[in-house]
Amino acid sequence: MYAPTARTTPHRSRDKMTYDRAAAHAVLDEAYHCAFGFTVDGQPRVLPTLHVRIGDTLYLHGSTGSRPLLAARDDGLEVCVTVTLLDGLVYARSQFHHSANYRSVVALGTARLVTDEREKSAMLTALVEKVGSGRSTDTRPPSRRELAETAVLALPLHEVSVRTRSGGVREDEADLDLPHWAGVLPLRLTAGQPEPDAGVTAPLPAFLRTARTPWHDPVALHGEHVRLEPLDLAHADELHAATADPQVWRHLSVALPTTPAATAEVIRGALAAQHAGERVAWVQRCAVTGSVVGSTSYYEIDPQRRSVAIGHTFLGRPWWRTAINTEAKLLLLSRAFDDLGAVRVAWHTDIRNVRSQAGIERLGATREGVLRMHRQRPDGSWRDTVQYAMTVDEWPTAQARLRERLLRTAPAA
Repeated sequence: MYAPTARTTPHRSRDKMTYDRAAAHAVLDEAYHCAFGFTVDGQPRVLPTLHVRIGDTLYLHGSTGSRPLLAARDDGLEVCVTVTLLDGLVYARSQFHHSANYRSVVALGTARLVTDEREKSAMLTALVEKVGSGRSTDTRPPSRRELAETAVLALPLHEVSVRTRSGGVREDEADLDLPHWAGVLPLRLTAGQPEPDAGVTAPLPAFLRTARTPWHDPVALHGEHVRLEPLDLAHADELHAATADPQVWRHLSVALPTTPAATAEVIRGALAAQHAGERVAWVQRCAVTGSVVGSTSYYEIDPQRRSVAIGHTFLGRPWWRTAINTEAKLLLLSRAFDDLGAVRVAWHTDIRNVRSQAGIERLGATREGVLRMHRQRPDGSWRDTVQYAMTVDEWPTAQARLRERLLRTAPAA
């Protein structure tokens, strides 16, 4: 526990205040930025900055030329640092009792300028690790010149208080019968879809991939003829070159991409659906040559009902009816039934796509029916969709047939 002081003792709403050390550390560690106030030449200043906590010291990132850093060179700088996490908006029947749920920390004290190079380097490493576990070993460390140009303030966490508000609506009993909606709108900080910089070819780091259930994890799958790797924007050029054929896209739900940039937009759509938990997308790579040859996905992912669909598949024509296509389906089915415990795997295809229907039937799936006017084609017409499925009871026989067929299918050159 932190000991309360005259500056951290509230005059009102004392029930919202705590001095719990673990609670304070949790708020400081969850937040990515803070605001710190100080006085320079008799004038108040409040600046936003990045922070990281190491033990009982809060480190603030800054520039060597900034006024607070210059002011801290001698005897340190008196500061007030605040961090707030907004958890929800509270709507009451009366305007007066509208409120917010939040967790906040106020830290007061004298911040010192960090001059020791090792301490500064440790702070910057911790800050990089805070934004991505493992990031410090996956990037270039700062040079001596960059360290010299970076200023760091260290604030000992001695005078600290935590204020929180949680729960529902609190208002006067006389207002409870008013005909107005009341309740809480939860808020949270949610990461969007990562957007790689131009020219980036490295795959998306694991810490930027949305963690959900194992069903939503695009784990790499390896076979003798094909490798399935998590789809990434870095695959756009190769994927476009392998699939730039009207026949490949003839029955797909998106129009033929005419440029690598257009293929990148298709990938962005797949990754956005994956980020929303609606899809798991892979790129198909020839295990012999290493070339990207196509893409495939899980969709309609339902762990509760233990079912998933395989689709959004497009493969370059040279690899149609090859061991690559057969083994890719075998890998996806094996993951669904054997690893995830699925009881049902489904496929959907355009009723016009006779070739696809024949291929799905060769997998051992059963045609279940036709979904009329199920999806809209790129040309605006409505397609009827043929639905197929395979159950866990059918999987052992289908698996044996697929393995036998794989032995008979010549590998792609």
